[in-house]
Order: sequence, then structure tokens, then C-alpha cells
Amino acid sequence: MSVRNLSCDVLVIGGGAAGLSAAASAAEAGASVLVVERERELGGILNQCIHNGFGLHRFGEELTGPEFANRDIVRVLASDKVDVELGCSVLSLAHDGERIDATLASEELGLAHASCGAVVLACGCRERTRGQINIAGGRPAGVFTAGSAQKLINVDGALVGRRVVILGSGDIGLIMARRMTWEGAKVLMVCELAAEPGGLRRNISQCLDDNGIPLYLSRTVTQVFGHDRLEAVELADVDPETMRPIPGTEQRVECDTLLLSVGLIPENEVAKTIGVEIDPATSGPAVDESLETSVPGIFVAGNELHVHDLADYVSEEGEQAGRNAAAHALGLRGEATGDVAVVKGENVGGITPQHVTGTADHVTIRFRPRRRIQGAQITVTSGGELVKRARRMIVVPSEMQTVELTADDLAKVAGPIEVSCTPVGAAGKEA
Repeated sequence: MSVRNLSCDVLVIGGGAAGLSAAASAAEAGASVLVVERERELGGILNQCIHNGFGLHRFGEELTGPEFANRDIVRVLASDKVDVELGCSVLSLAHDGERIDATLASEELGLAHASCGAVVLACGCRERTRGQINIAGGRPAGVFTAGSAQKLINVDGALVGRRVVILGSGDIGLIMARRMTWEGAKVLMVCELAAEPGGLRRNISQCLDDNGIPLYLSRTVTQVFGHDRLEAVELADVDPETMRPIPGTEQRVECDTLLLSVGLIPENEVAKTIGVEIDPATSGPAVDESLETSVPGIFVAGNELHVHDLADYVSEEGEQAGRNAAAHALGLRGEATGDVAVVKGENVGGITPQHVTGTADHVTIRFRPRRRIQGAQITVTSGGELVKRARRMIVVPSEMQTVELTADDLAKVAGPIEVSCTPVGAAGKEA
């Protein structure tokens, strides 16, 4: 059997928001690009997100998911420097010291190899399932992840149930609460294990409050009942400290559908085949300020890097990763001048980048706070000295925070960069 060999400057794995913007920006920087997408069309998860709310930051207007994706699909398909392979999967990556080799498989190509100078990983993320959160009971029909239910309704036109309980208050769960209501189902409640909602505040207002759907915090589903079809779920209150159900608080709720919106996991199986270092705090690759991973020439953007709350930021990272991948492949990147760790300080969870090498005169730091603070300050220090301080009216774990470090800020760096998020006045004197 003959194996087809392909070649490009930049290979982009994934044709969603991050991959599309990465491909377009790499091509505009002068690189030849191959986009590999395992689905039969470009757009990724945006194709099933028919609600609006996309594009406010990036385009200054409100778009649906397909409209948002189409902006970059047009850019990609209009470029004579971009080739696209649909229905194609990347099985593995390998590095020979100079070029990166990708093993591809598709119905059209069969088994193929693609040789490239750089790779942008833009594989997105996957949903956590019932098996990963250990809900007791049988295996009745009617238990869905929120994303799979969204695809069934918005793409396939199938209503998945009539009496619905949603576990998890992540954005897709909130959006599906509204969507199911608008399709005529009765959404009985949204339950959240944590003491804090998991989705954007605007989605809680627009999806739950506007539709009269109750949200119960510190409550979870402990068991499902039913044989052929789901008949009921058992709920229980949760101890905020131990995160365990409280005995004696059990409640049975009759329903035919349970939607799970219980977290997303960056899709990093391909990254692991080439030995990319994974940060346990974000579950995505560890990167520098250019979004390059621990393996030279491998860049990453979007939800594969860390789970985002806005597609606009996913696309921004794609643009950055694409430009830097093109510069790497074409031999145009600047030399690193050092390697400084970015350290999580008080009330900071997952953070990117994890280190700064001096290849850029501007660094975008993104992180999630661990707890809600009304009246917060984000403090960036290095070597015991203040680098930058920013104020926020409110920070919550569900909303990513961004801090921009300019060339003047970076000139103050004299050791590890520590980022903290505290109440105003709690971390040194106010600016």
C-alpha cells in the first residue's frame, strides 16, 4: 500500500475557532498551511452554537456561533496558501530534530504523512462524562452530556427530553437550560456541586433568570433511577468544605432527562505522542509567551491550552500561535533571552503562559481566580518589586482574567513573575 506524503510550513490540527484563526494568520505571515479537521466541515463546536453572544470583543458585534466561525472560514478558504483536509485525523507526531512528521488517516487519503516546520495544536476540549463523576444507578436512556444534547437539538433537530434536570452550571449547561425551555421542555432545575456558579454571569441572567429556572448551589445528583428510560434522579446537598453529599438531605425528583455540564478537559492525546509537557493545573500544555510548548516548533491555542469562557479569546490565541508558528517554520523568530517562571500567587488557579523567554515585547497573562472577590486587585510582582497592578470590580472563578504586560512592564522583571488576585488593599499599598 502506497503512503501519500504531504509537506507544508505549518500544520494546524483542528478546524474550530483556534485552528481557523491560526491557519489564516500563519498564511498571512507567508507560510504554507495544512489544516487537518476530523469532522466533515470546518467550524468545530461553533457550528452547533446557534445562540448569539459571540464576537463582541473581537468584532464589536453580536454573532451566532456559525456566523463567528464563518468570518475565519472565509479567510482560510480565500487563501491560496492554505490546504484543508476534512474527515482526517492525526494519529501521532514525531520530531527528527529539524522537521515534524505527522501521521494522518482519512477515508480519502488513507494513511499519510505530513512533514512540516511547525505545528499548531487546536484540538479543543472534551466533556467530562457520567463515568468520570461516579453517579450511581443503572444505564437508562436519557442521560446526556450537555454538548451532545446541544448537537442533537441544534444540528439533528431531535428533542432529547421533556422533564429535565441539569447538573453543572457551566456555560453550555446554562445555555441548554434556555434552549430546552424554548423547545417546550420543562427544565426543573440546574444543580451545581460548588458553592459558586460555573458559568458567565450574563448566562445566569439571560438563560436562567429570564426563563424562571432555579439554580441550586452546593447540590448534586447522587443516583439515577430507571431501566429503559430515566425515571428520576436523587439529589443531595453538598458540604462546601469536603464536597461530599450530606446524609439525610436526599431528594427524589421525577424526570426523563439528565444533562451533565460538569467540566471540560483539554484534548491533548496528540500532544502527548510527541512528549509535550502538560500542566496539571490547566490540564493543557505548558507554554511560553509565544504559545510554544516544551517541544520546539509545537504551538498550542484555544481550549486545548486551557478552557476558555469566550470564543473571542480562543481566536486571539489562534492568531498569536499561527503567527509564531509561521515565524518558526520560516526561520524568522527572535532568540530567547532568558527563561523566567510565571508563578501562581494568592487566589490564582490555572495560569498561562507558565514561563517567559523574552521572545516578545508584550505578554498576555490569563488565569482563573480560585474564589469570588468583590473589589479585587491583580498584582504582578518580580524579585519583590511591583511590575503591574490592575483593579477589577469583581472576579469569579467562572470568568478568566487577563493582564497585559508591556515592554516597560517586562523591563522591571528580575526573577520569577508572580501573579496574585486579592481584595483591594490586601497585597501591599494600592497604586
